[in-house]
Amino acid sequence: MDAVTADGATTRELERMMAEFPDLPPEAIVKQDILRQGLAFSPDALRVASGYKPKDYFIFTFDLVPVAEMAKHAQFRAPEEIRMTGGPYDLRRTVVSTRVAPDSPYVVELREGKLALNCEGVFLAELEFPPIPGYYEHTLSSGKKISEIAPAIEWGYLVYLTVYRLCQYWGRDEECRFCDLNENFRQQRANGREYTAVKELDDIVEAMSLINKYDDVTRAYTVTGGSITKKLDGMREGEFYARFAEAIESRFAGRWIPKAVVQALPLDEVKMLFEAGYRIYHPNYEVWDADLFSWICPGKDRYVGRDEWVKRILDSADIFGPSNVIPNFVGGVEMAEPHGFTDIDKAIASTAEGLDFFMSHGVMPRFTTWCPEPTSNLGRQTGPSLEYFVKLLYAWRETFEKYSLPVPPGYGSPGPGNAEFSVSAFMDVIRTS
Repeated sequence: MDAVTADGATTRELERMMAEFPDLPPEAIVKQDILRQGLAFSPDALRVASGYKPKDYFIFTFDLVPVAEMAKHAQFRAPEEIRMTGGPYDLRRTVVSTRVAPDSPYVVELREGKLALNCEGVFLAELEFPPIPGYYEHTLSSGKKISEIAPAIEWGYLVYLTVYRLCQYWGRDEECRFCDLNENFRQQRANGREYTAVKELDDIVEAMSLINKYDDVTRAYTVTGGSITKKLDGMREGEFYARFAEAIESRFAGRWIPKAVVQALPLDEVKMLFEAGYRIYHPNYEVWDADLFSWICPGKDRYVGRDEWVKRILDSADIFGPSNVIPNFVGGVEMAEPHGFTDIDKAIASTAEGLDFFMSHGVMPRFTTWCPEPTSNLGRQTGPSLEYFVKLLYAWRETFEKYSLPVPPGYGSPGPGNAEFSVSAFMDVIRTS
């Protein structure tokens, strides 16, 4: 992470990128830098945040410090997201996921009694925090909080159902090196939070029933969790995850866009997901380069293999339709130390090769912004520069437009000032006219 400086280095880099890439929205450039460096919060801002939707830690920490080092956030939890507007760059409304980083140059404070984002001590934007969804006030018959079972993210657009909060890729020889899913589970439980390992189907159905009754903001839901290499509750991965959509869609067909974020599965299990009611499939490939895939995703490489993973992604397009297969990659992790690329343009060229490969088949890769979570195997290291992320956005949009692909379904509105997707700016850079 960049150290906080008083000489305006962060602002100068923002403006350099805006000047070099004038056809990218400034909102996207600022958003990527905040995701890259995280957010710090003043005590007053955290007190205000206690009246808004807090971070639910729905799958990963997405923080640049461990939970144990966030004592000041224990009583007043940071908000799930921020939405920034105005300021010196006249920003349109931009939703950004919160990644707590006490040393970030981006600090959320109160300015004349109103929430504001400062960069290196200089006012950058006015802010809003996300409201607490109305359905959060209800408790399930099991006694569990509905926010624990079915939290909302992306400013309320998406219900995120992490139904299995552990991963059967276990330990340093199997876990994806950027991932802190297993460690996040341990952290949350160690800090006294209710944090269910395997969510009950009845709880999920009851939660979705309450959301259907009391909410009119949510438009999609994601069912996801850790990989299942053997069986869970006697079921293979496709079987385990399929039953959640089947239960929801049998009661509320068409109410939400159903999405599954799981492994690249054999075709018979992919068919299970589709027949259960899912319409968007995310078999995340994480990183394109074959050598880096084997290093960064050792479990996936051992159990499935990189070439087979790619083949399964393409095969799944025959079931879901190419534009409904949206595999994620972790933007920036190909530059992870010690084995990643050290040259930005070579890293971008590698990832752009993957983008072109998938998009030429009509498959729609998207990315999340790598957050070097300190309890993951990659640990505390400096992530890629802003220049990398700006060039990645440019390469993604250039390839997207080259193949005249449709707006990715299940991600809300596209374009600057409209996008709800909060963990990268790929939706913000889509040109709508």
